[in-house]
Amino acid sequence: MAAIKPRKKQLEFLDWEMGAFFHFGIRTFYEGHRDWDGKTMPLSGFNPSDLNCENWIETICKAGLKYAILVCKHHDGFANWPSKYSDYHVGLTPWKDGKGDVVAEFVAACRKYDVKVGLYYSPAEEGYKKRSSKEYDDYFIAQISELLSNYGKIDYLWFDGNGSQGHEYDKLRIIKSIRSLQEDILIFSMWDPDTIWIGNEGGAAGVLNTNLTDDVSEYVSVCGEAASERFLPTECDFMMRDRNWFYSEYDIHTVKSLDELVGLYYHSVGCGSNFLINIGPDRRGLLPDVDAKRLLEFGREISWRFSNPITSTMQTEADNVLITLDKEQPINHLILSEDLTGGEMIEEFDIYIKNGIIYRPVCVYTGKTVGHKRIITFPQIRTTEIIIKVKKSRGEFSLAKAEAFFIK
Repeated sequence: MAAIKPRKKQLEFLDWEMGAFFHFGIRTFYEGHRDWDGKTMPLSGFNPSDLNCENWIETICKAGLKYAILVCKHHDGFANWPSKYSDYHVGLTPWKDGKGDVVAEFVAACRKYDVKVGLYYSPAEEGYKKRSSKEYDDYFIAQISELLSNYGKIDYLWFDGNGSQGHEYDKLRIIKSIRSLQEDILIFSMWDPDTIWIGNEGGAAGVLNTNLTDDVSEYVSVCGEAASERFLPTECDFMMRDRNWFYSEYDIHTVKSLDELVGLYYHSVGCGSNFLINIGPDRRGLLPDVDAKRLLEFGREISWRFSNPITSTMQTEADNVLITLDKEQPINHLILSEDLTGGEMIEEFDIYIKNGIIYRPVCVYTGKTVGHKRIITFPQIRTTEIIIKVKKSRGEFSLAKAEAFFIK
């Protein structure tokens, strides 16, 4: 079976591992609004007195996150930049006497802290069906062109498919426009994707997660590809709070616990997917104190758990990988990473352990794919050697990393 090789930028995306999603806009200032509710939100309400995107980005950096995505236009149509193609944008609000630009401040903060820049854009918005398909596509392309022309290099463009049902976009024209403006950009989910949604908003990829998908019918017609399978890294988006993507003053009690965030890290990054946590900046234009504190606690916990692997050596023989520890000691975690430059190969594997008393290796785990990262846990056991037996693969495989840990 021919290998499906990833592009370099897809492997770089997987190396980012953790990112922050920032839902911020007109809806931040109108409590209780929901998608597609049709309620008016006057521009006069938008006035973040202390907006500080550096506050957002410095915080996520301290927590170990490597990329950030700003909602530039949500389904309500409000543009977080002074768009020439809309009368519903930040330049017509009281904030900074109409001279402000949230997108510009966000991008500048990301660059200051060396964080990858992601921009979210909802293709659909309230009232879009009142225009003809071509008129709406013209508007769509015009606004995307502003975002991709006026702020320098953008690393990631995040499309939300919600609300687009019933509208047939000129997909090829739109994608060509995007790729012509920023040829190296990563596109999430729609039409010519480099990454895809995991399929839920709960932050969990699951142990069967893979970078390979055969659900390519929509992509083939746009991109002219004949392949029946594509390499598409997955991403797990979820909310820090249980009820709202945008800030609410009434759901502070739903901020996720440290244990739950760590669990979601295991279910996302630990299953070969990216971890994308949403925090809604508040009406000051700052991260809510409770959310920021919890994110920093999470970052410290992940660093504490995985910064000091047990000293070991790794050797590959045929379908077996042998990990030899520097001495007999307890372990309860194993992190595996496959070298994906030639494609995702491993499809089934078992893990065995042995020591001075256990002469015949004992199987402690059986799994499917390894992918970018697989965090494997099992009850504590003492060992000197760990054997990874690859039972099924698409071709010749190579592990980039195999690390053992004992986490109390």
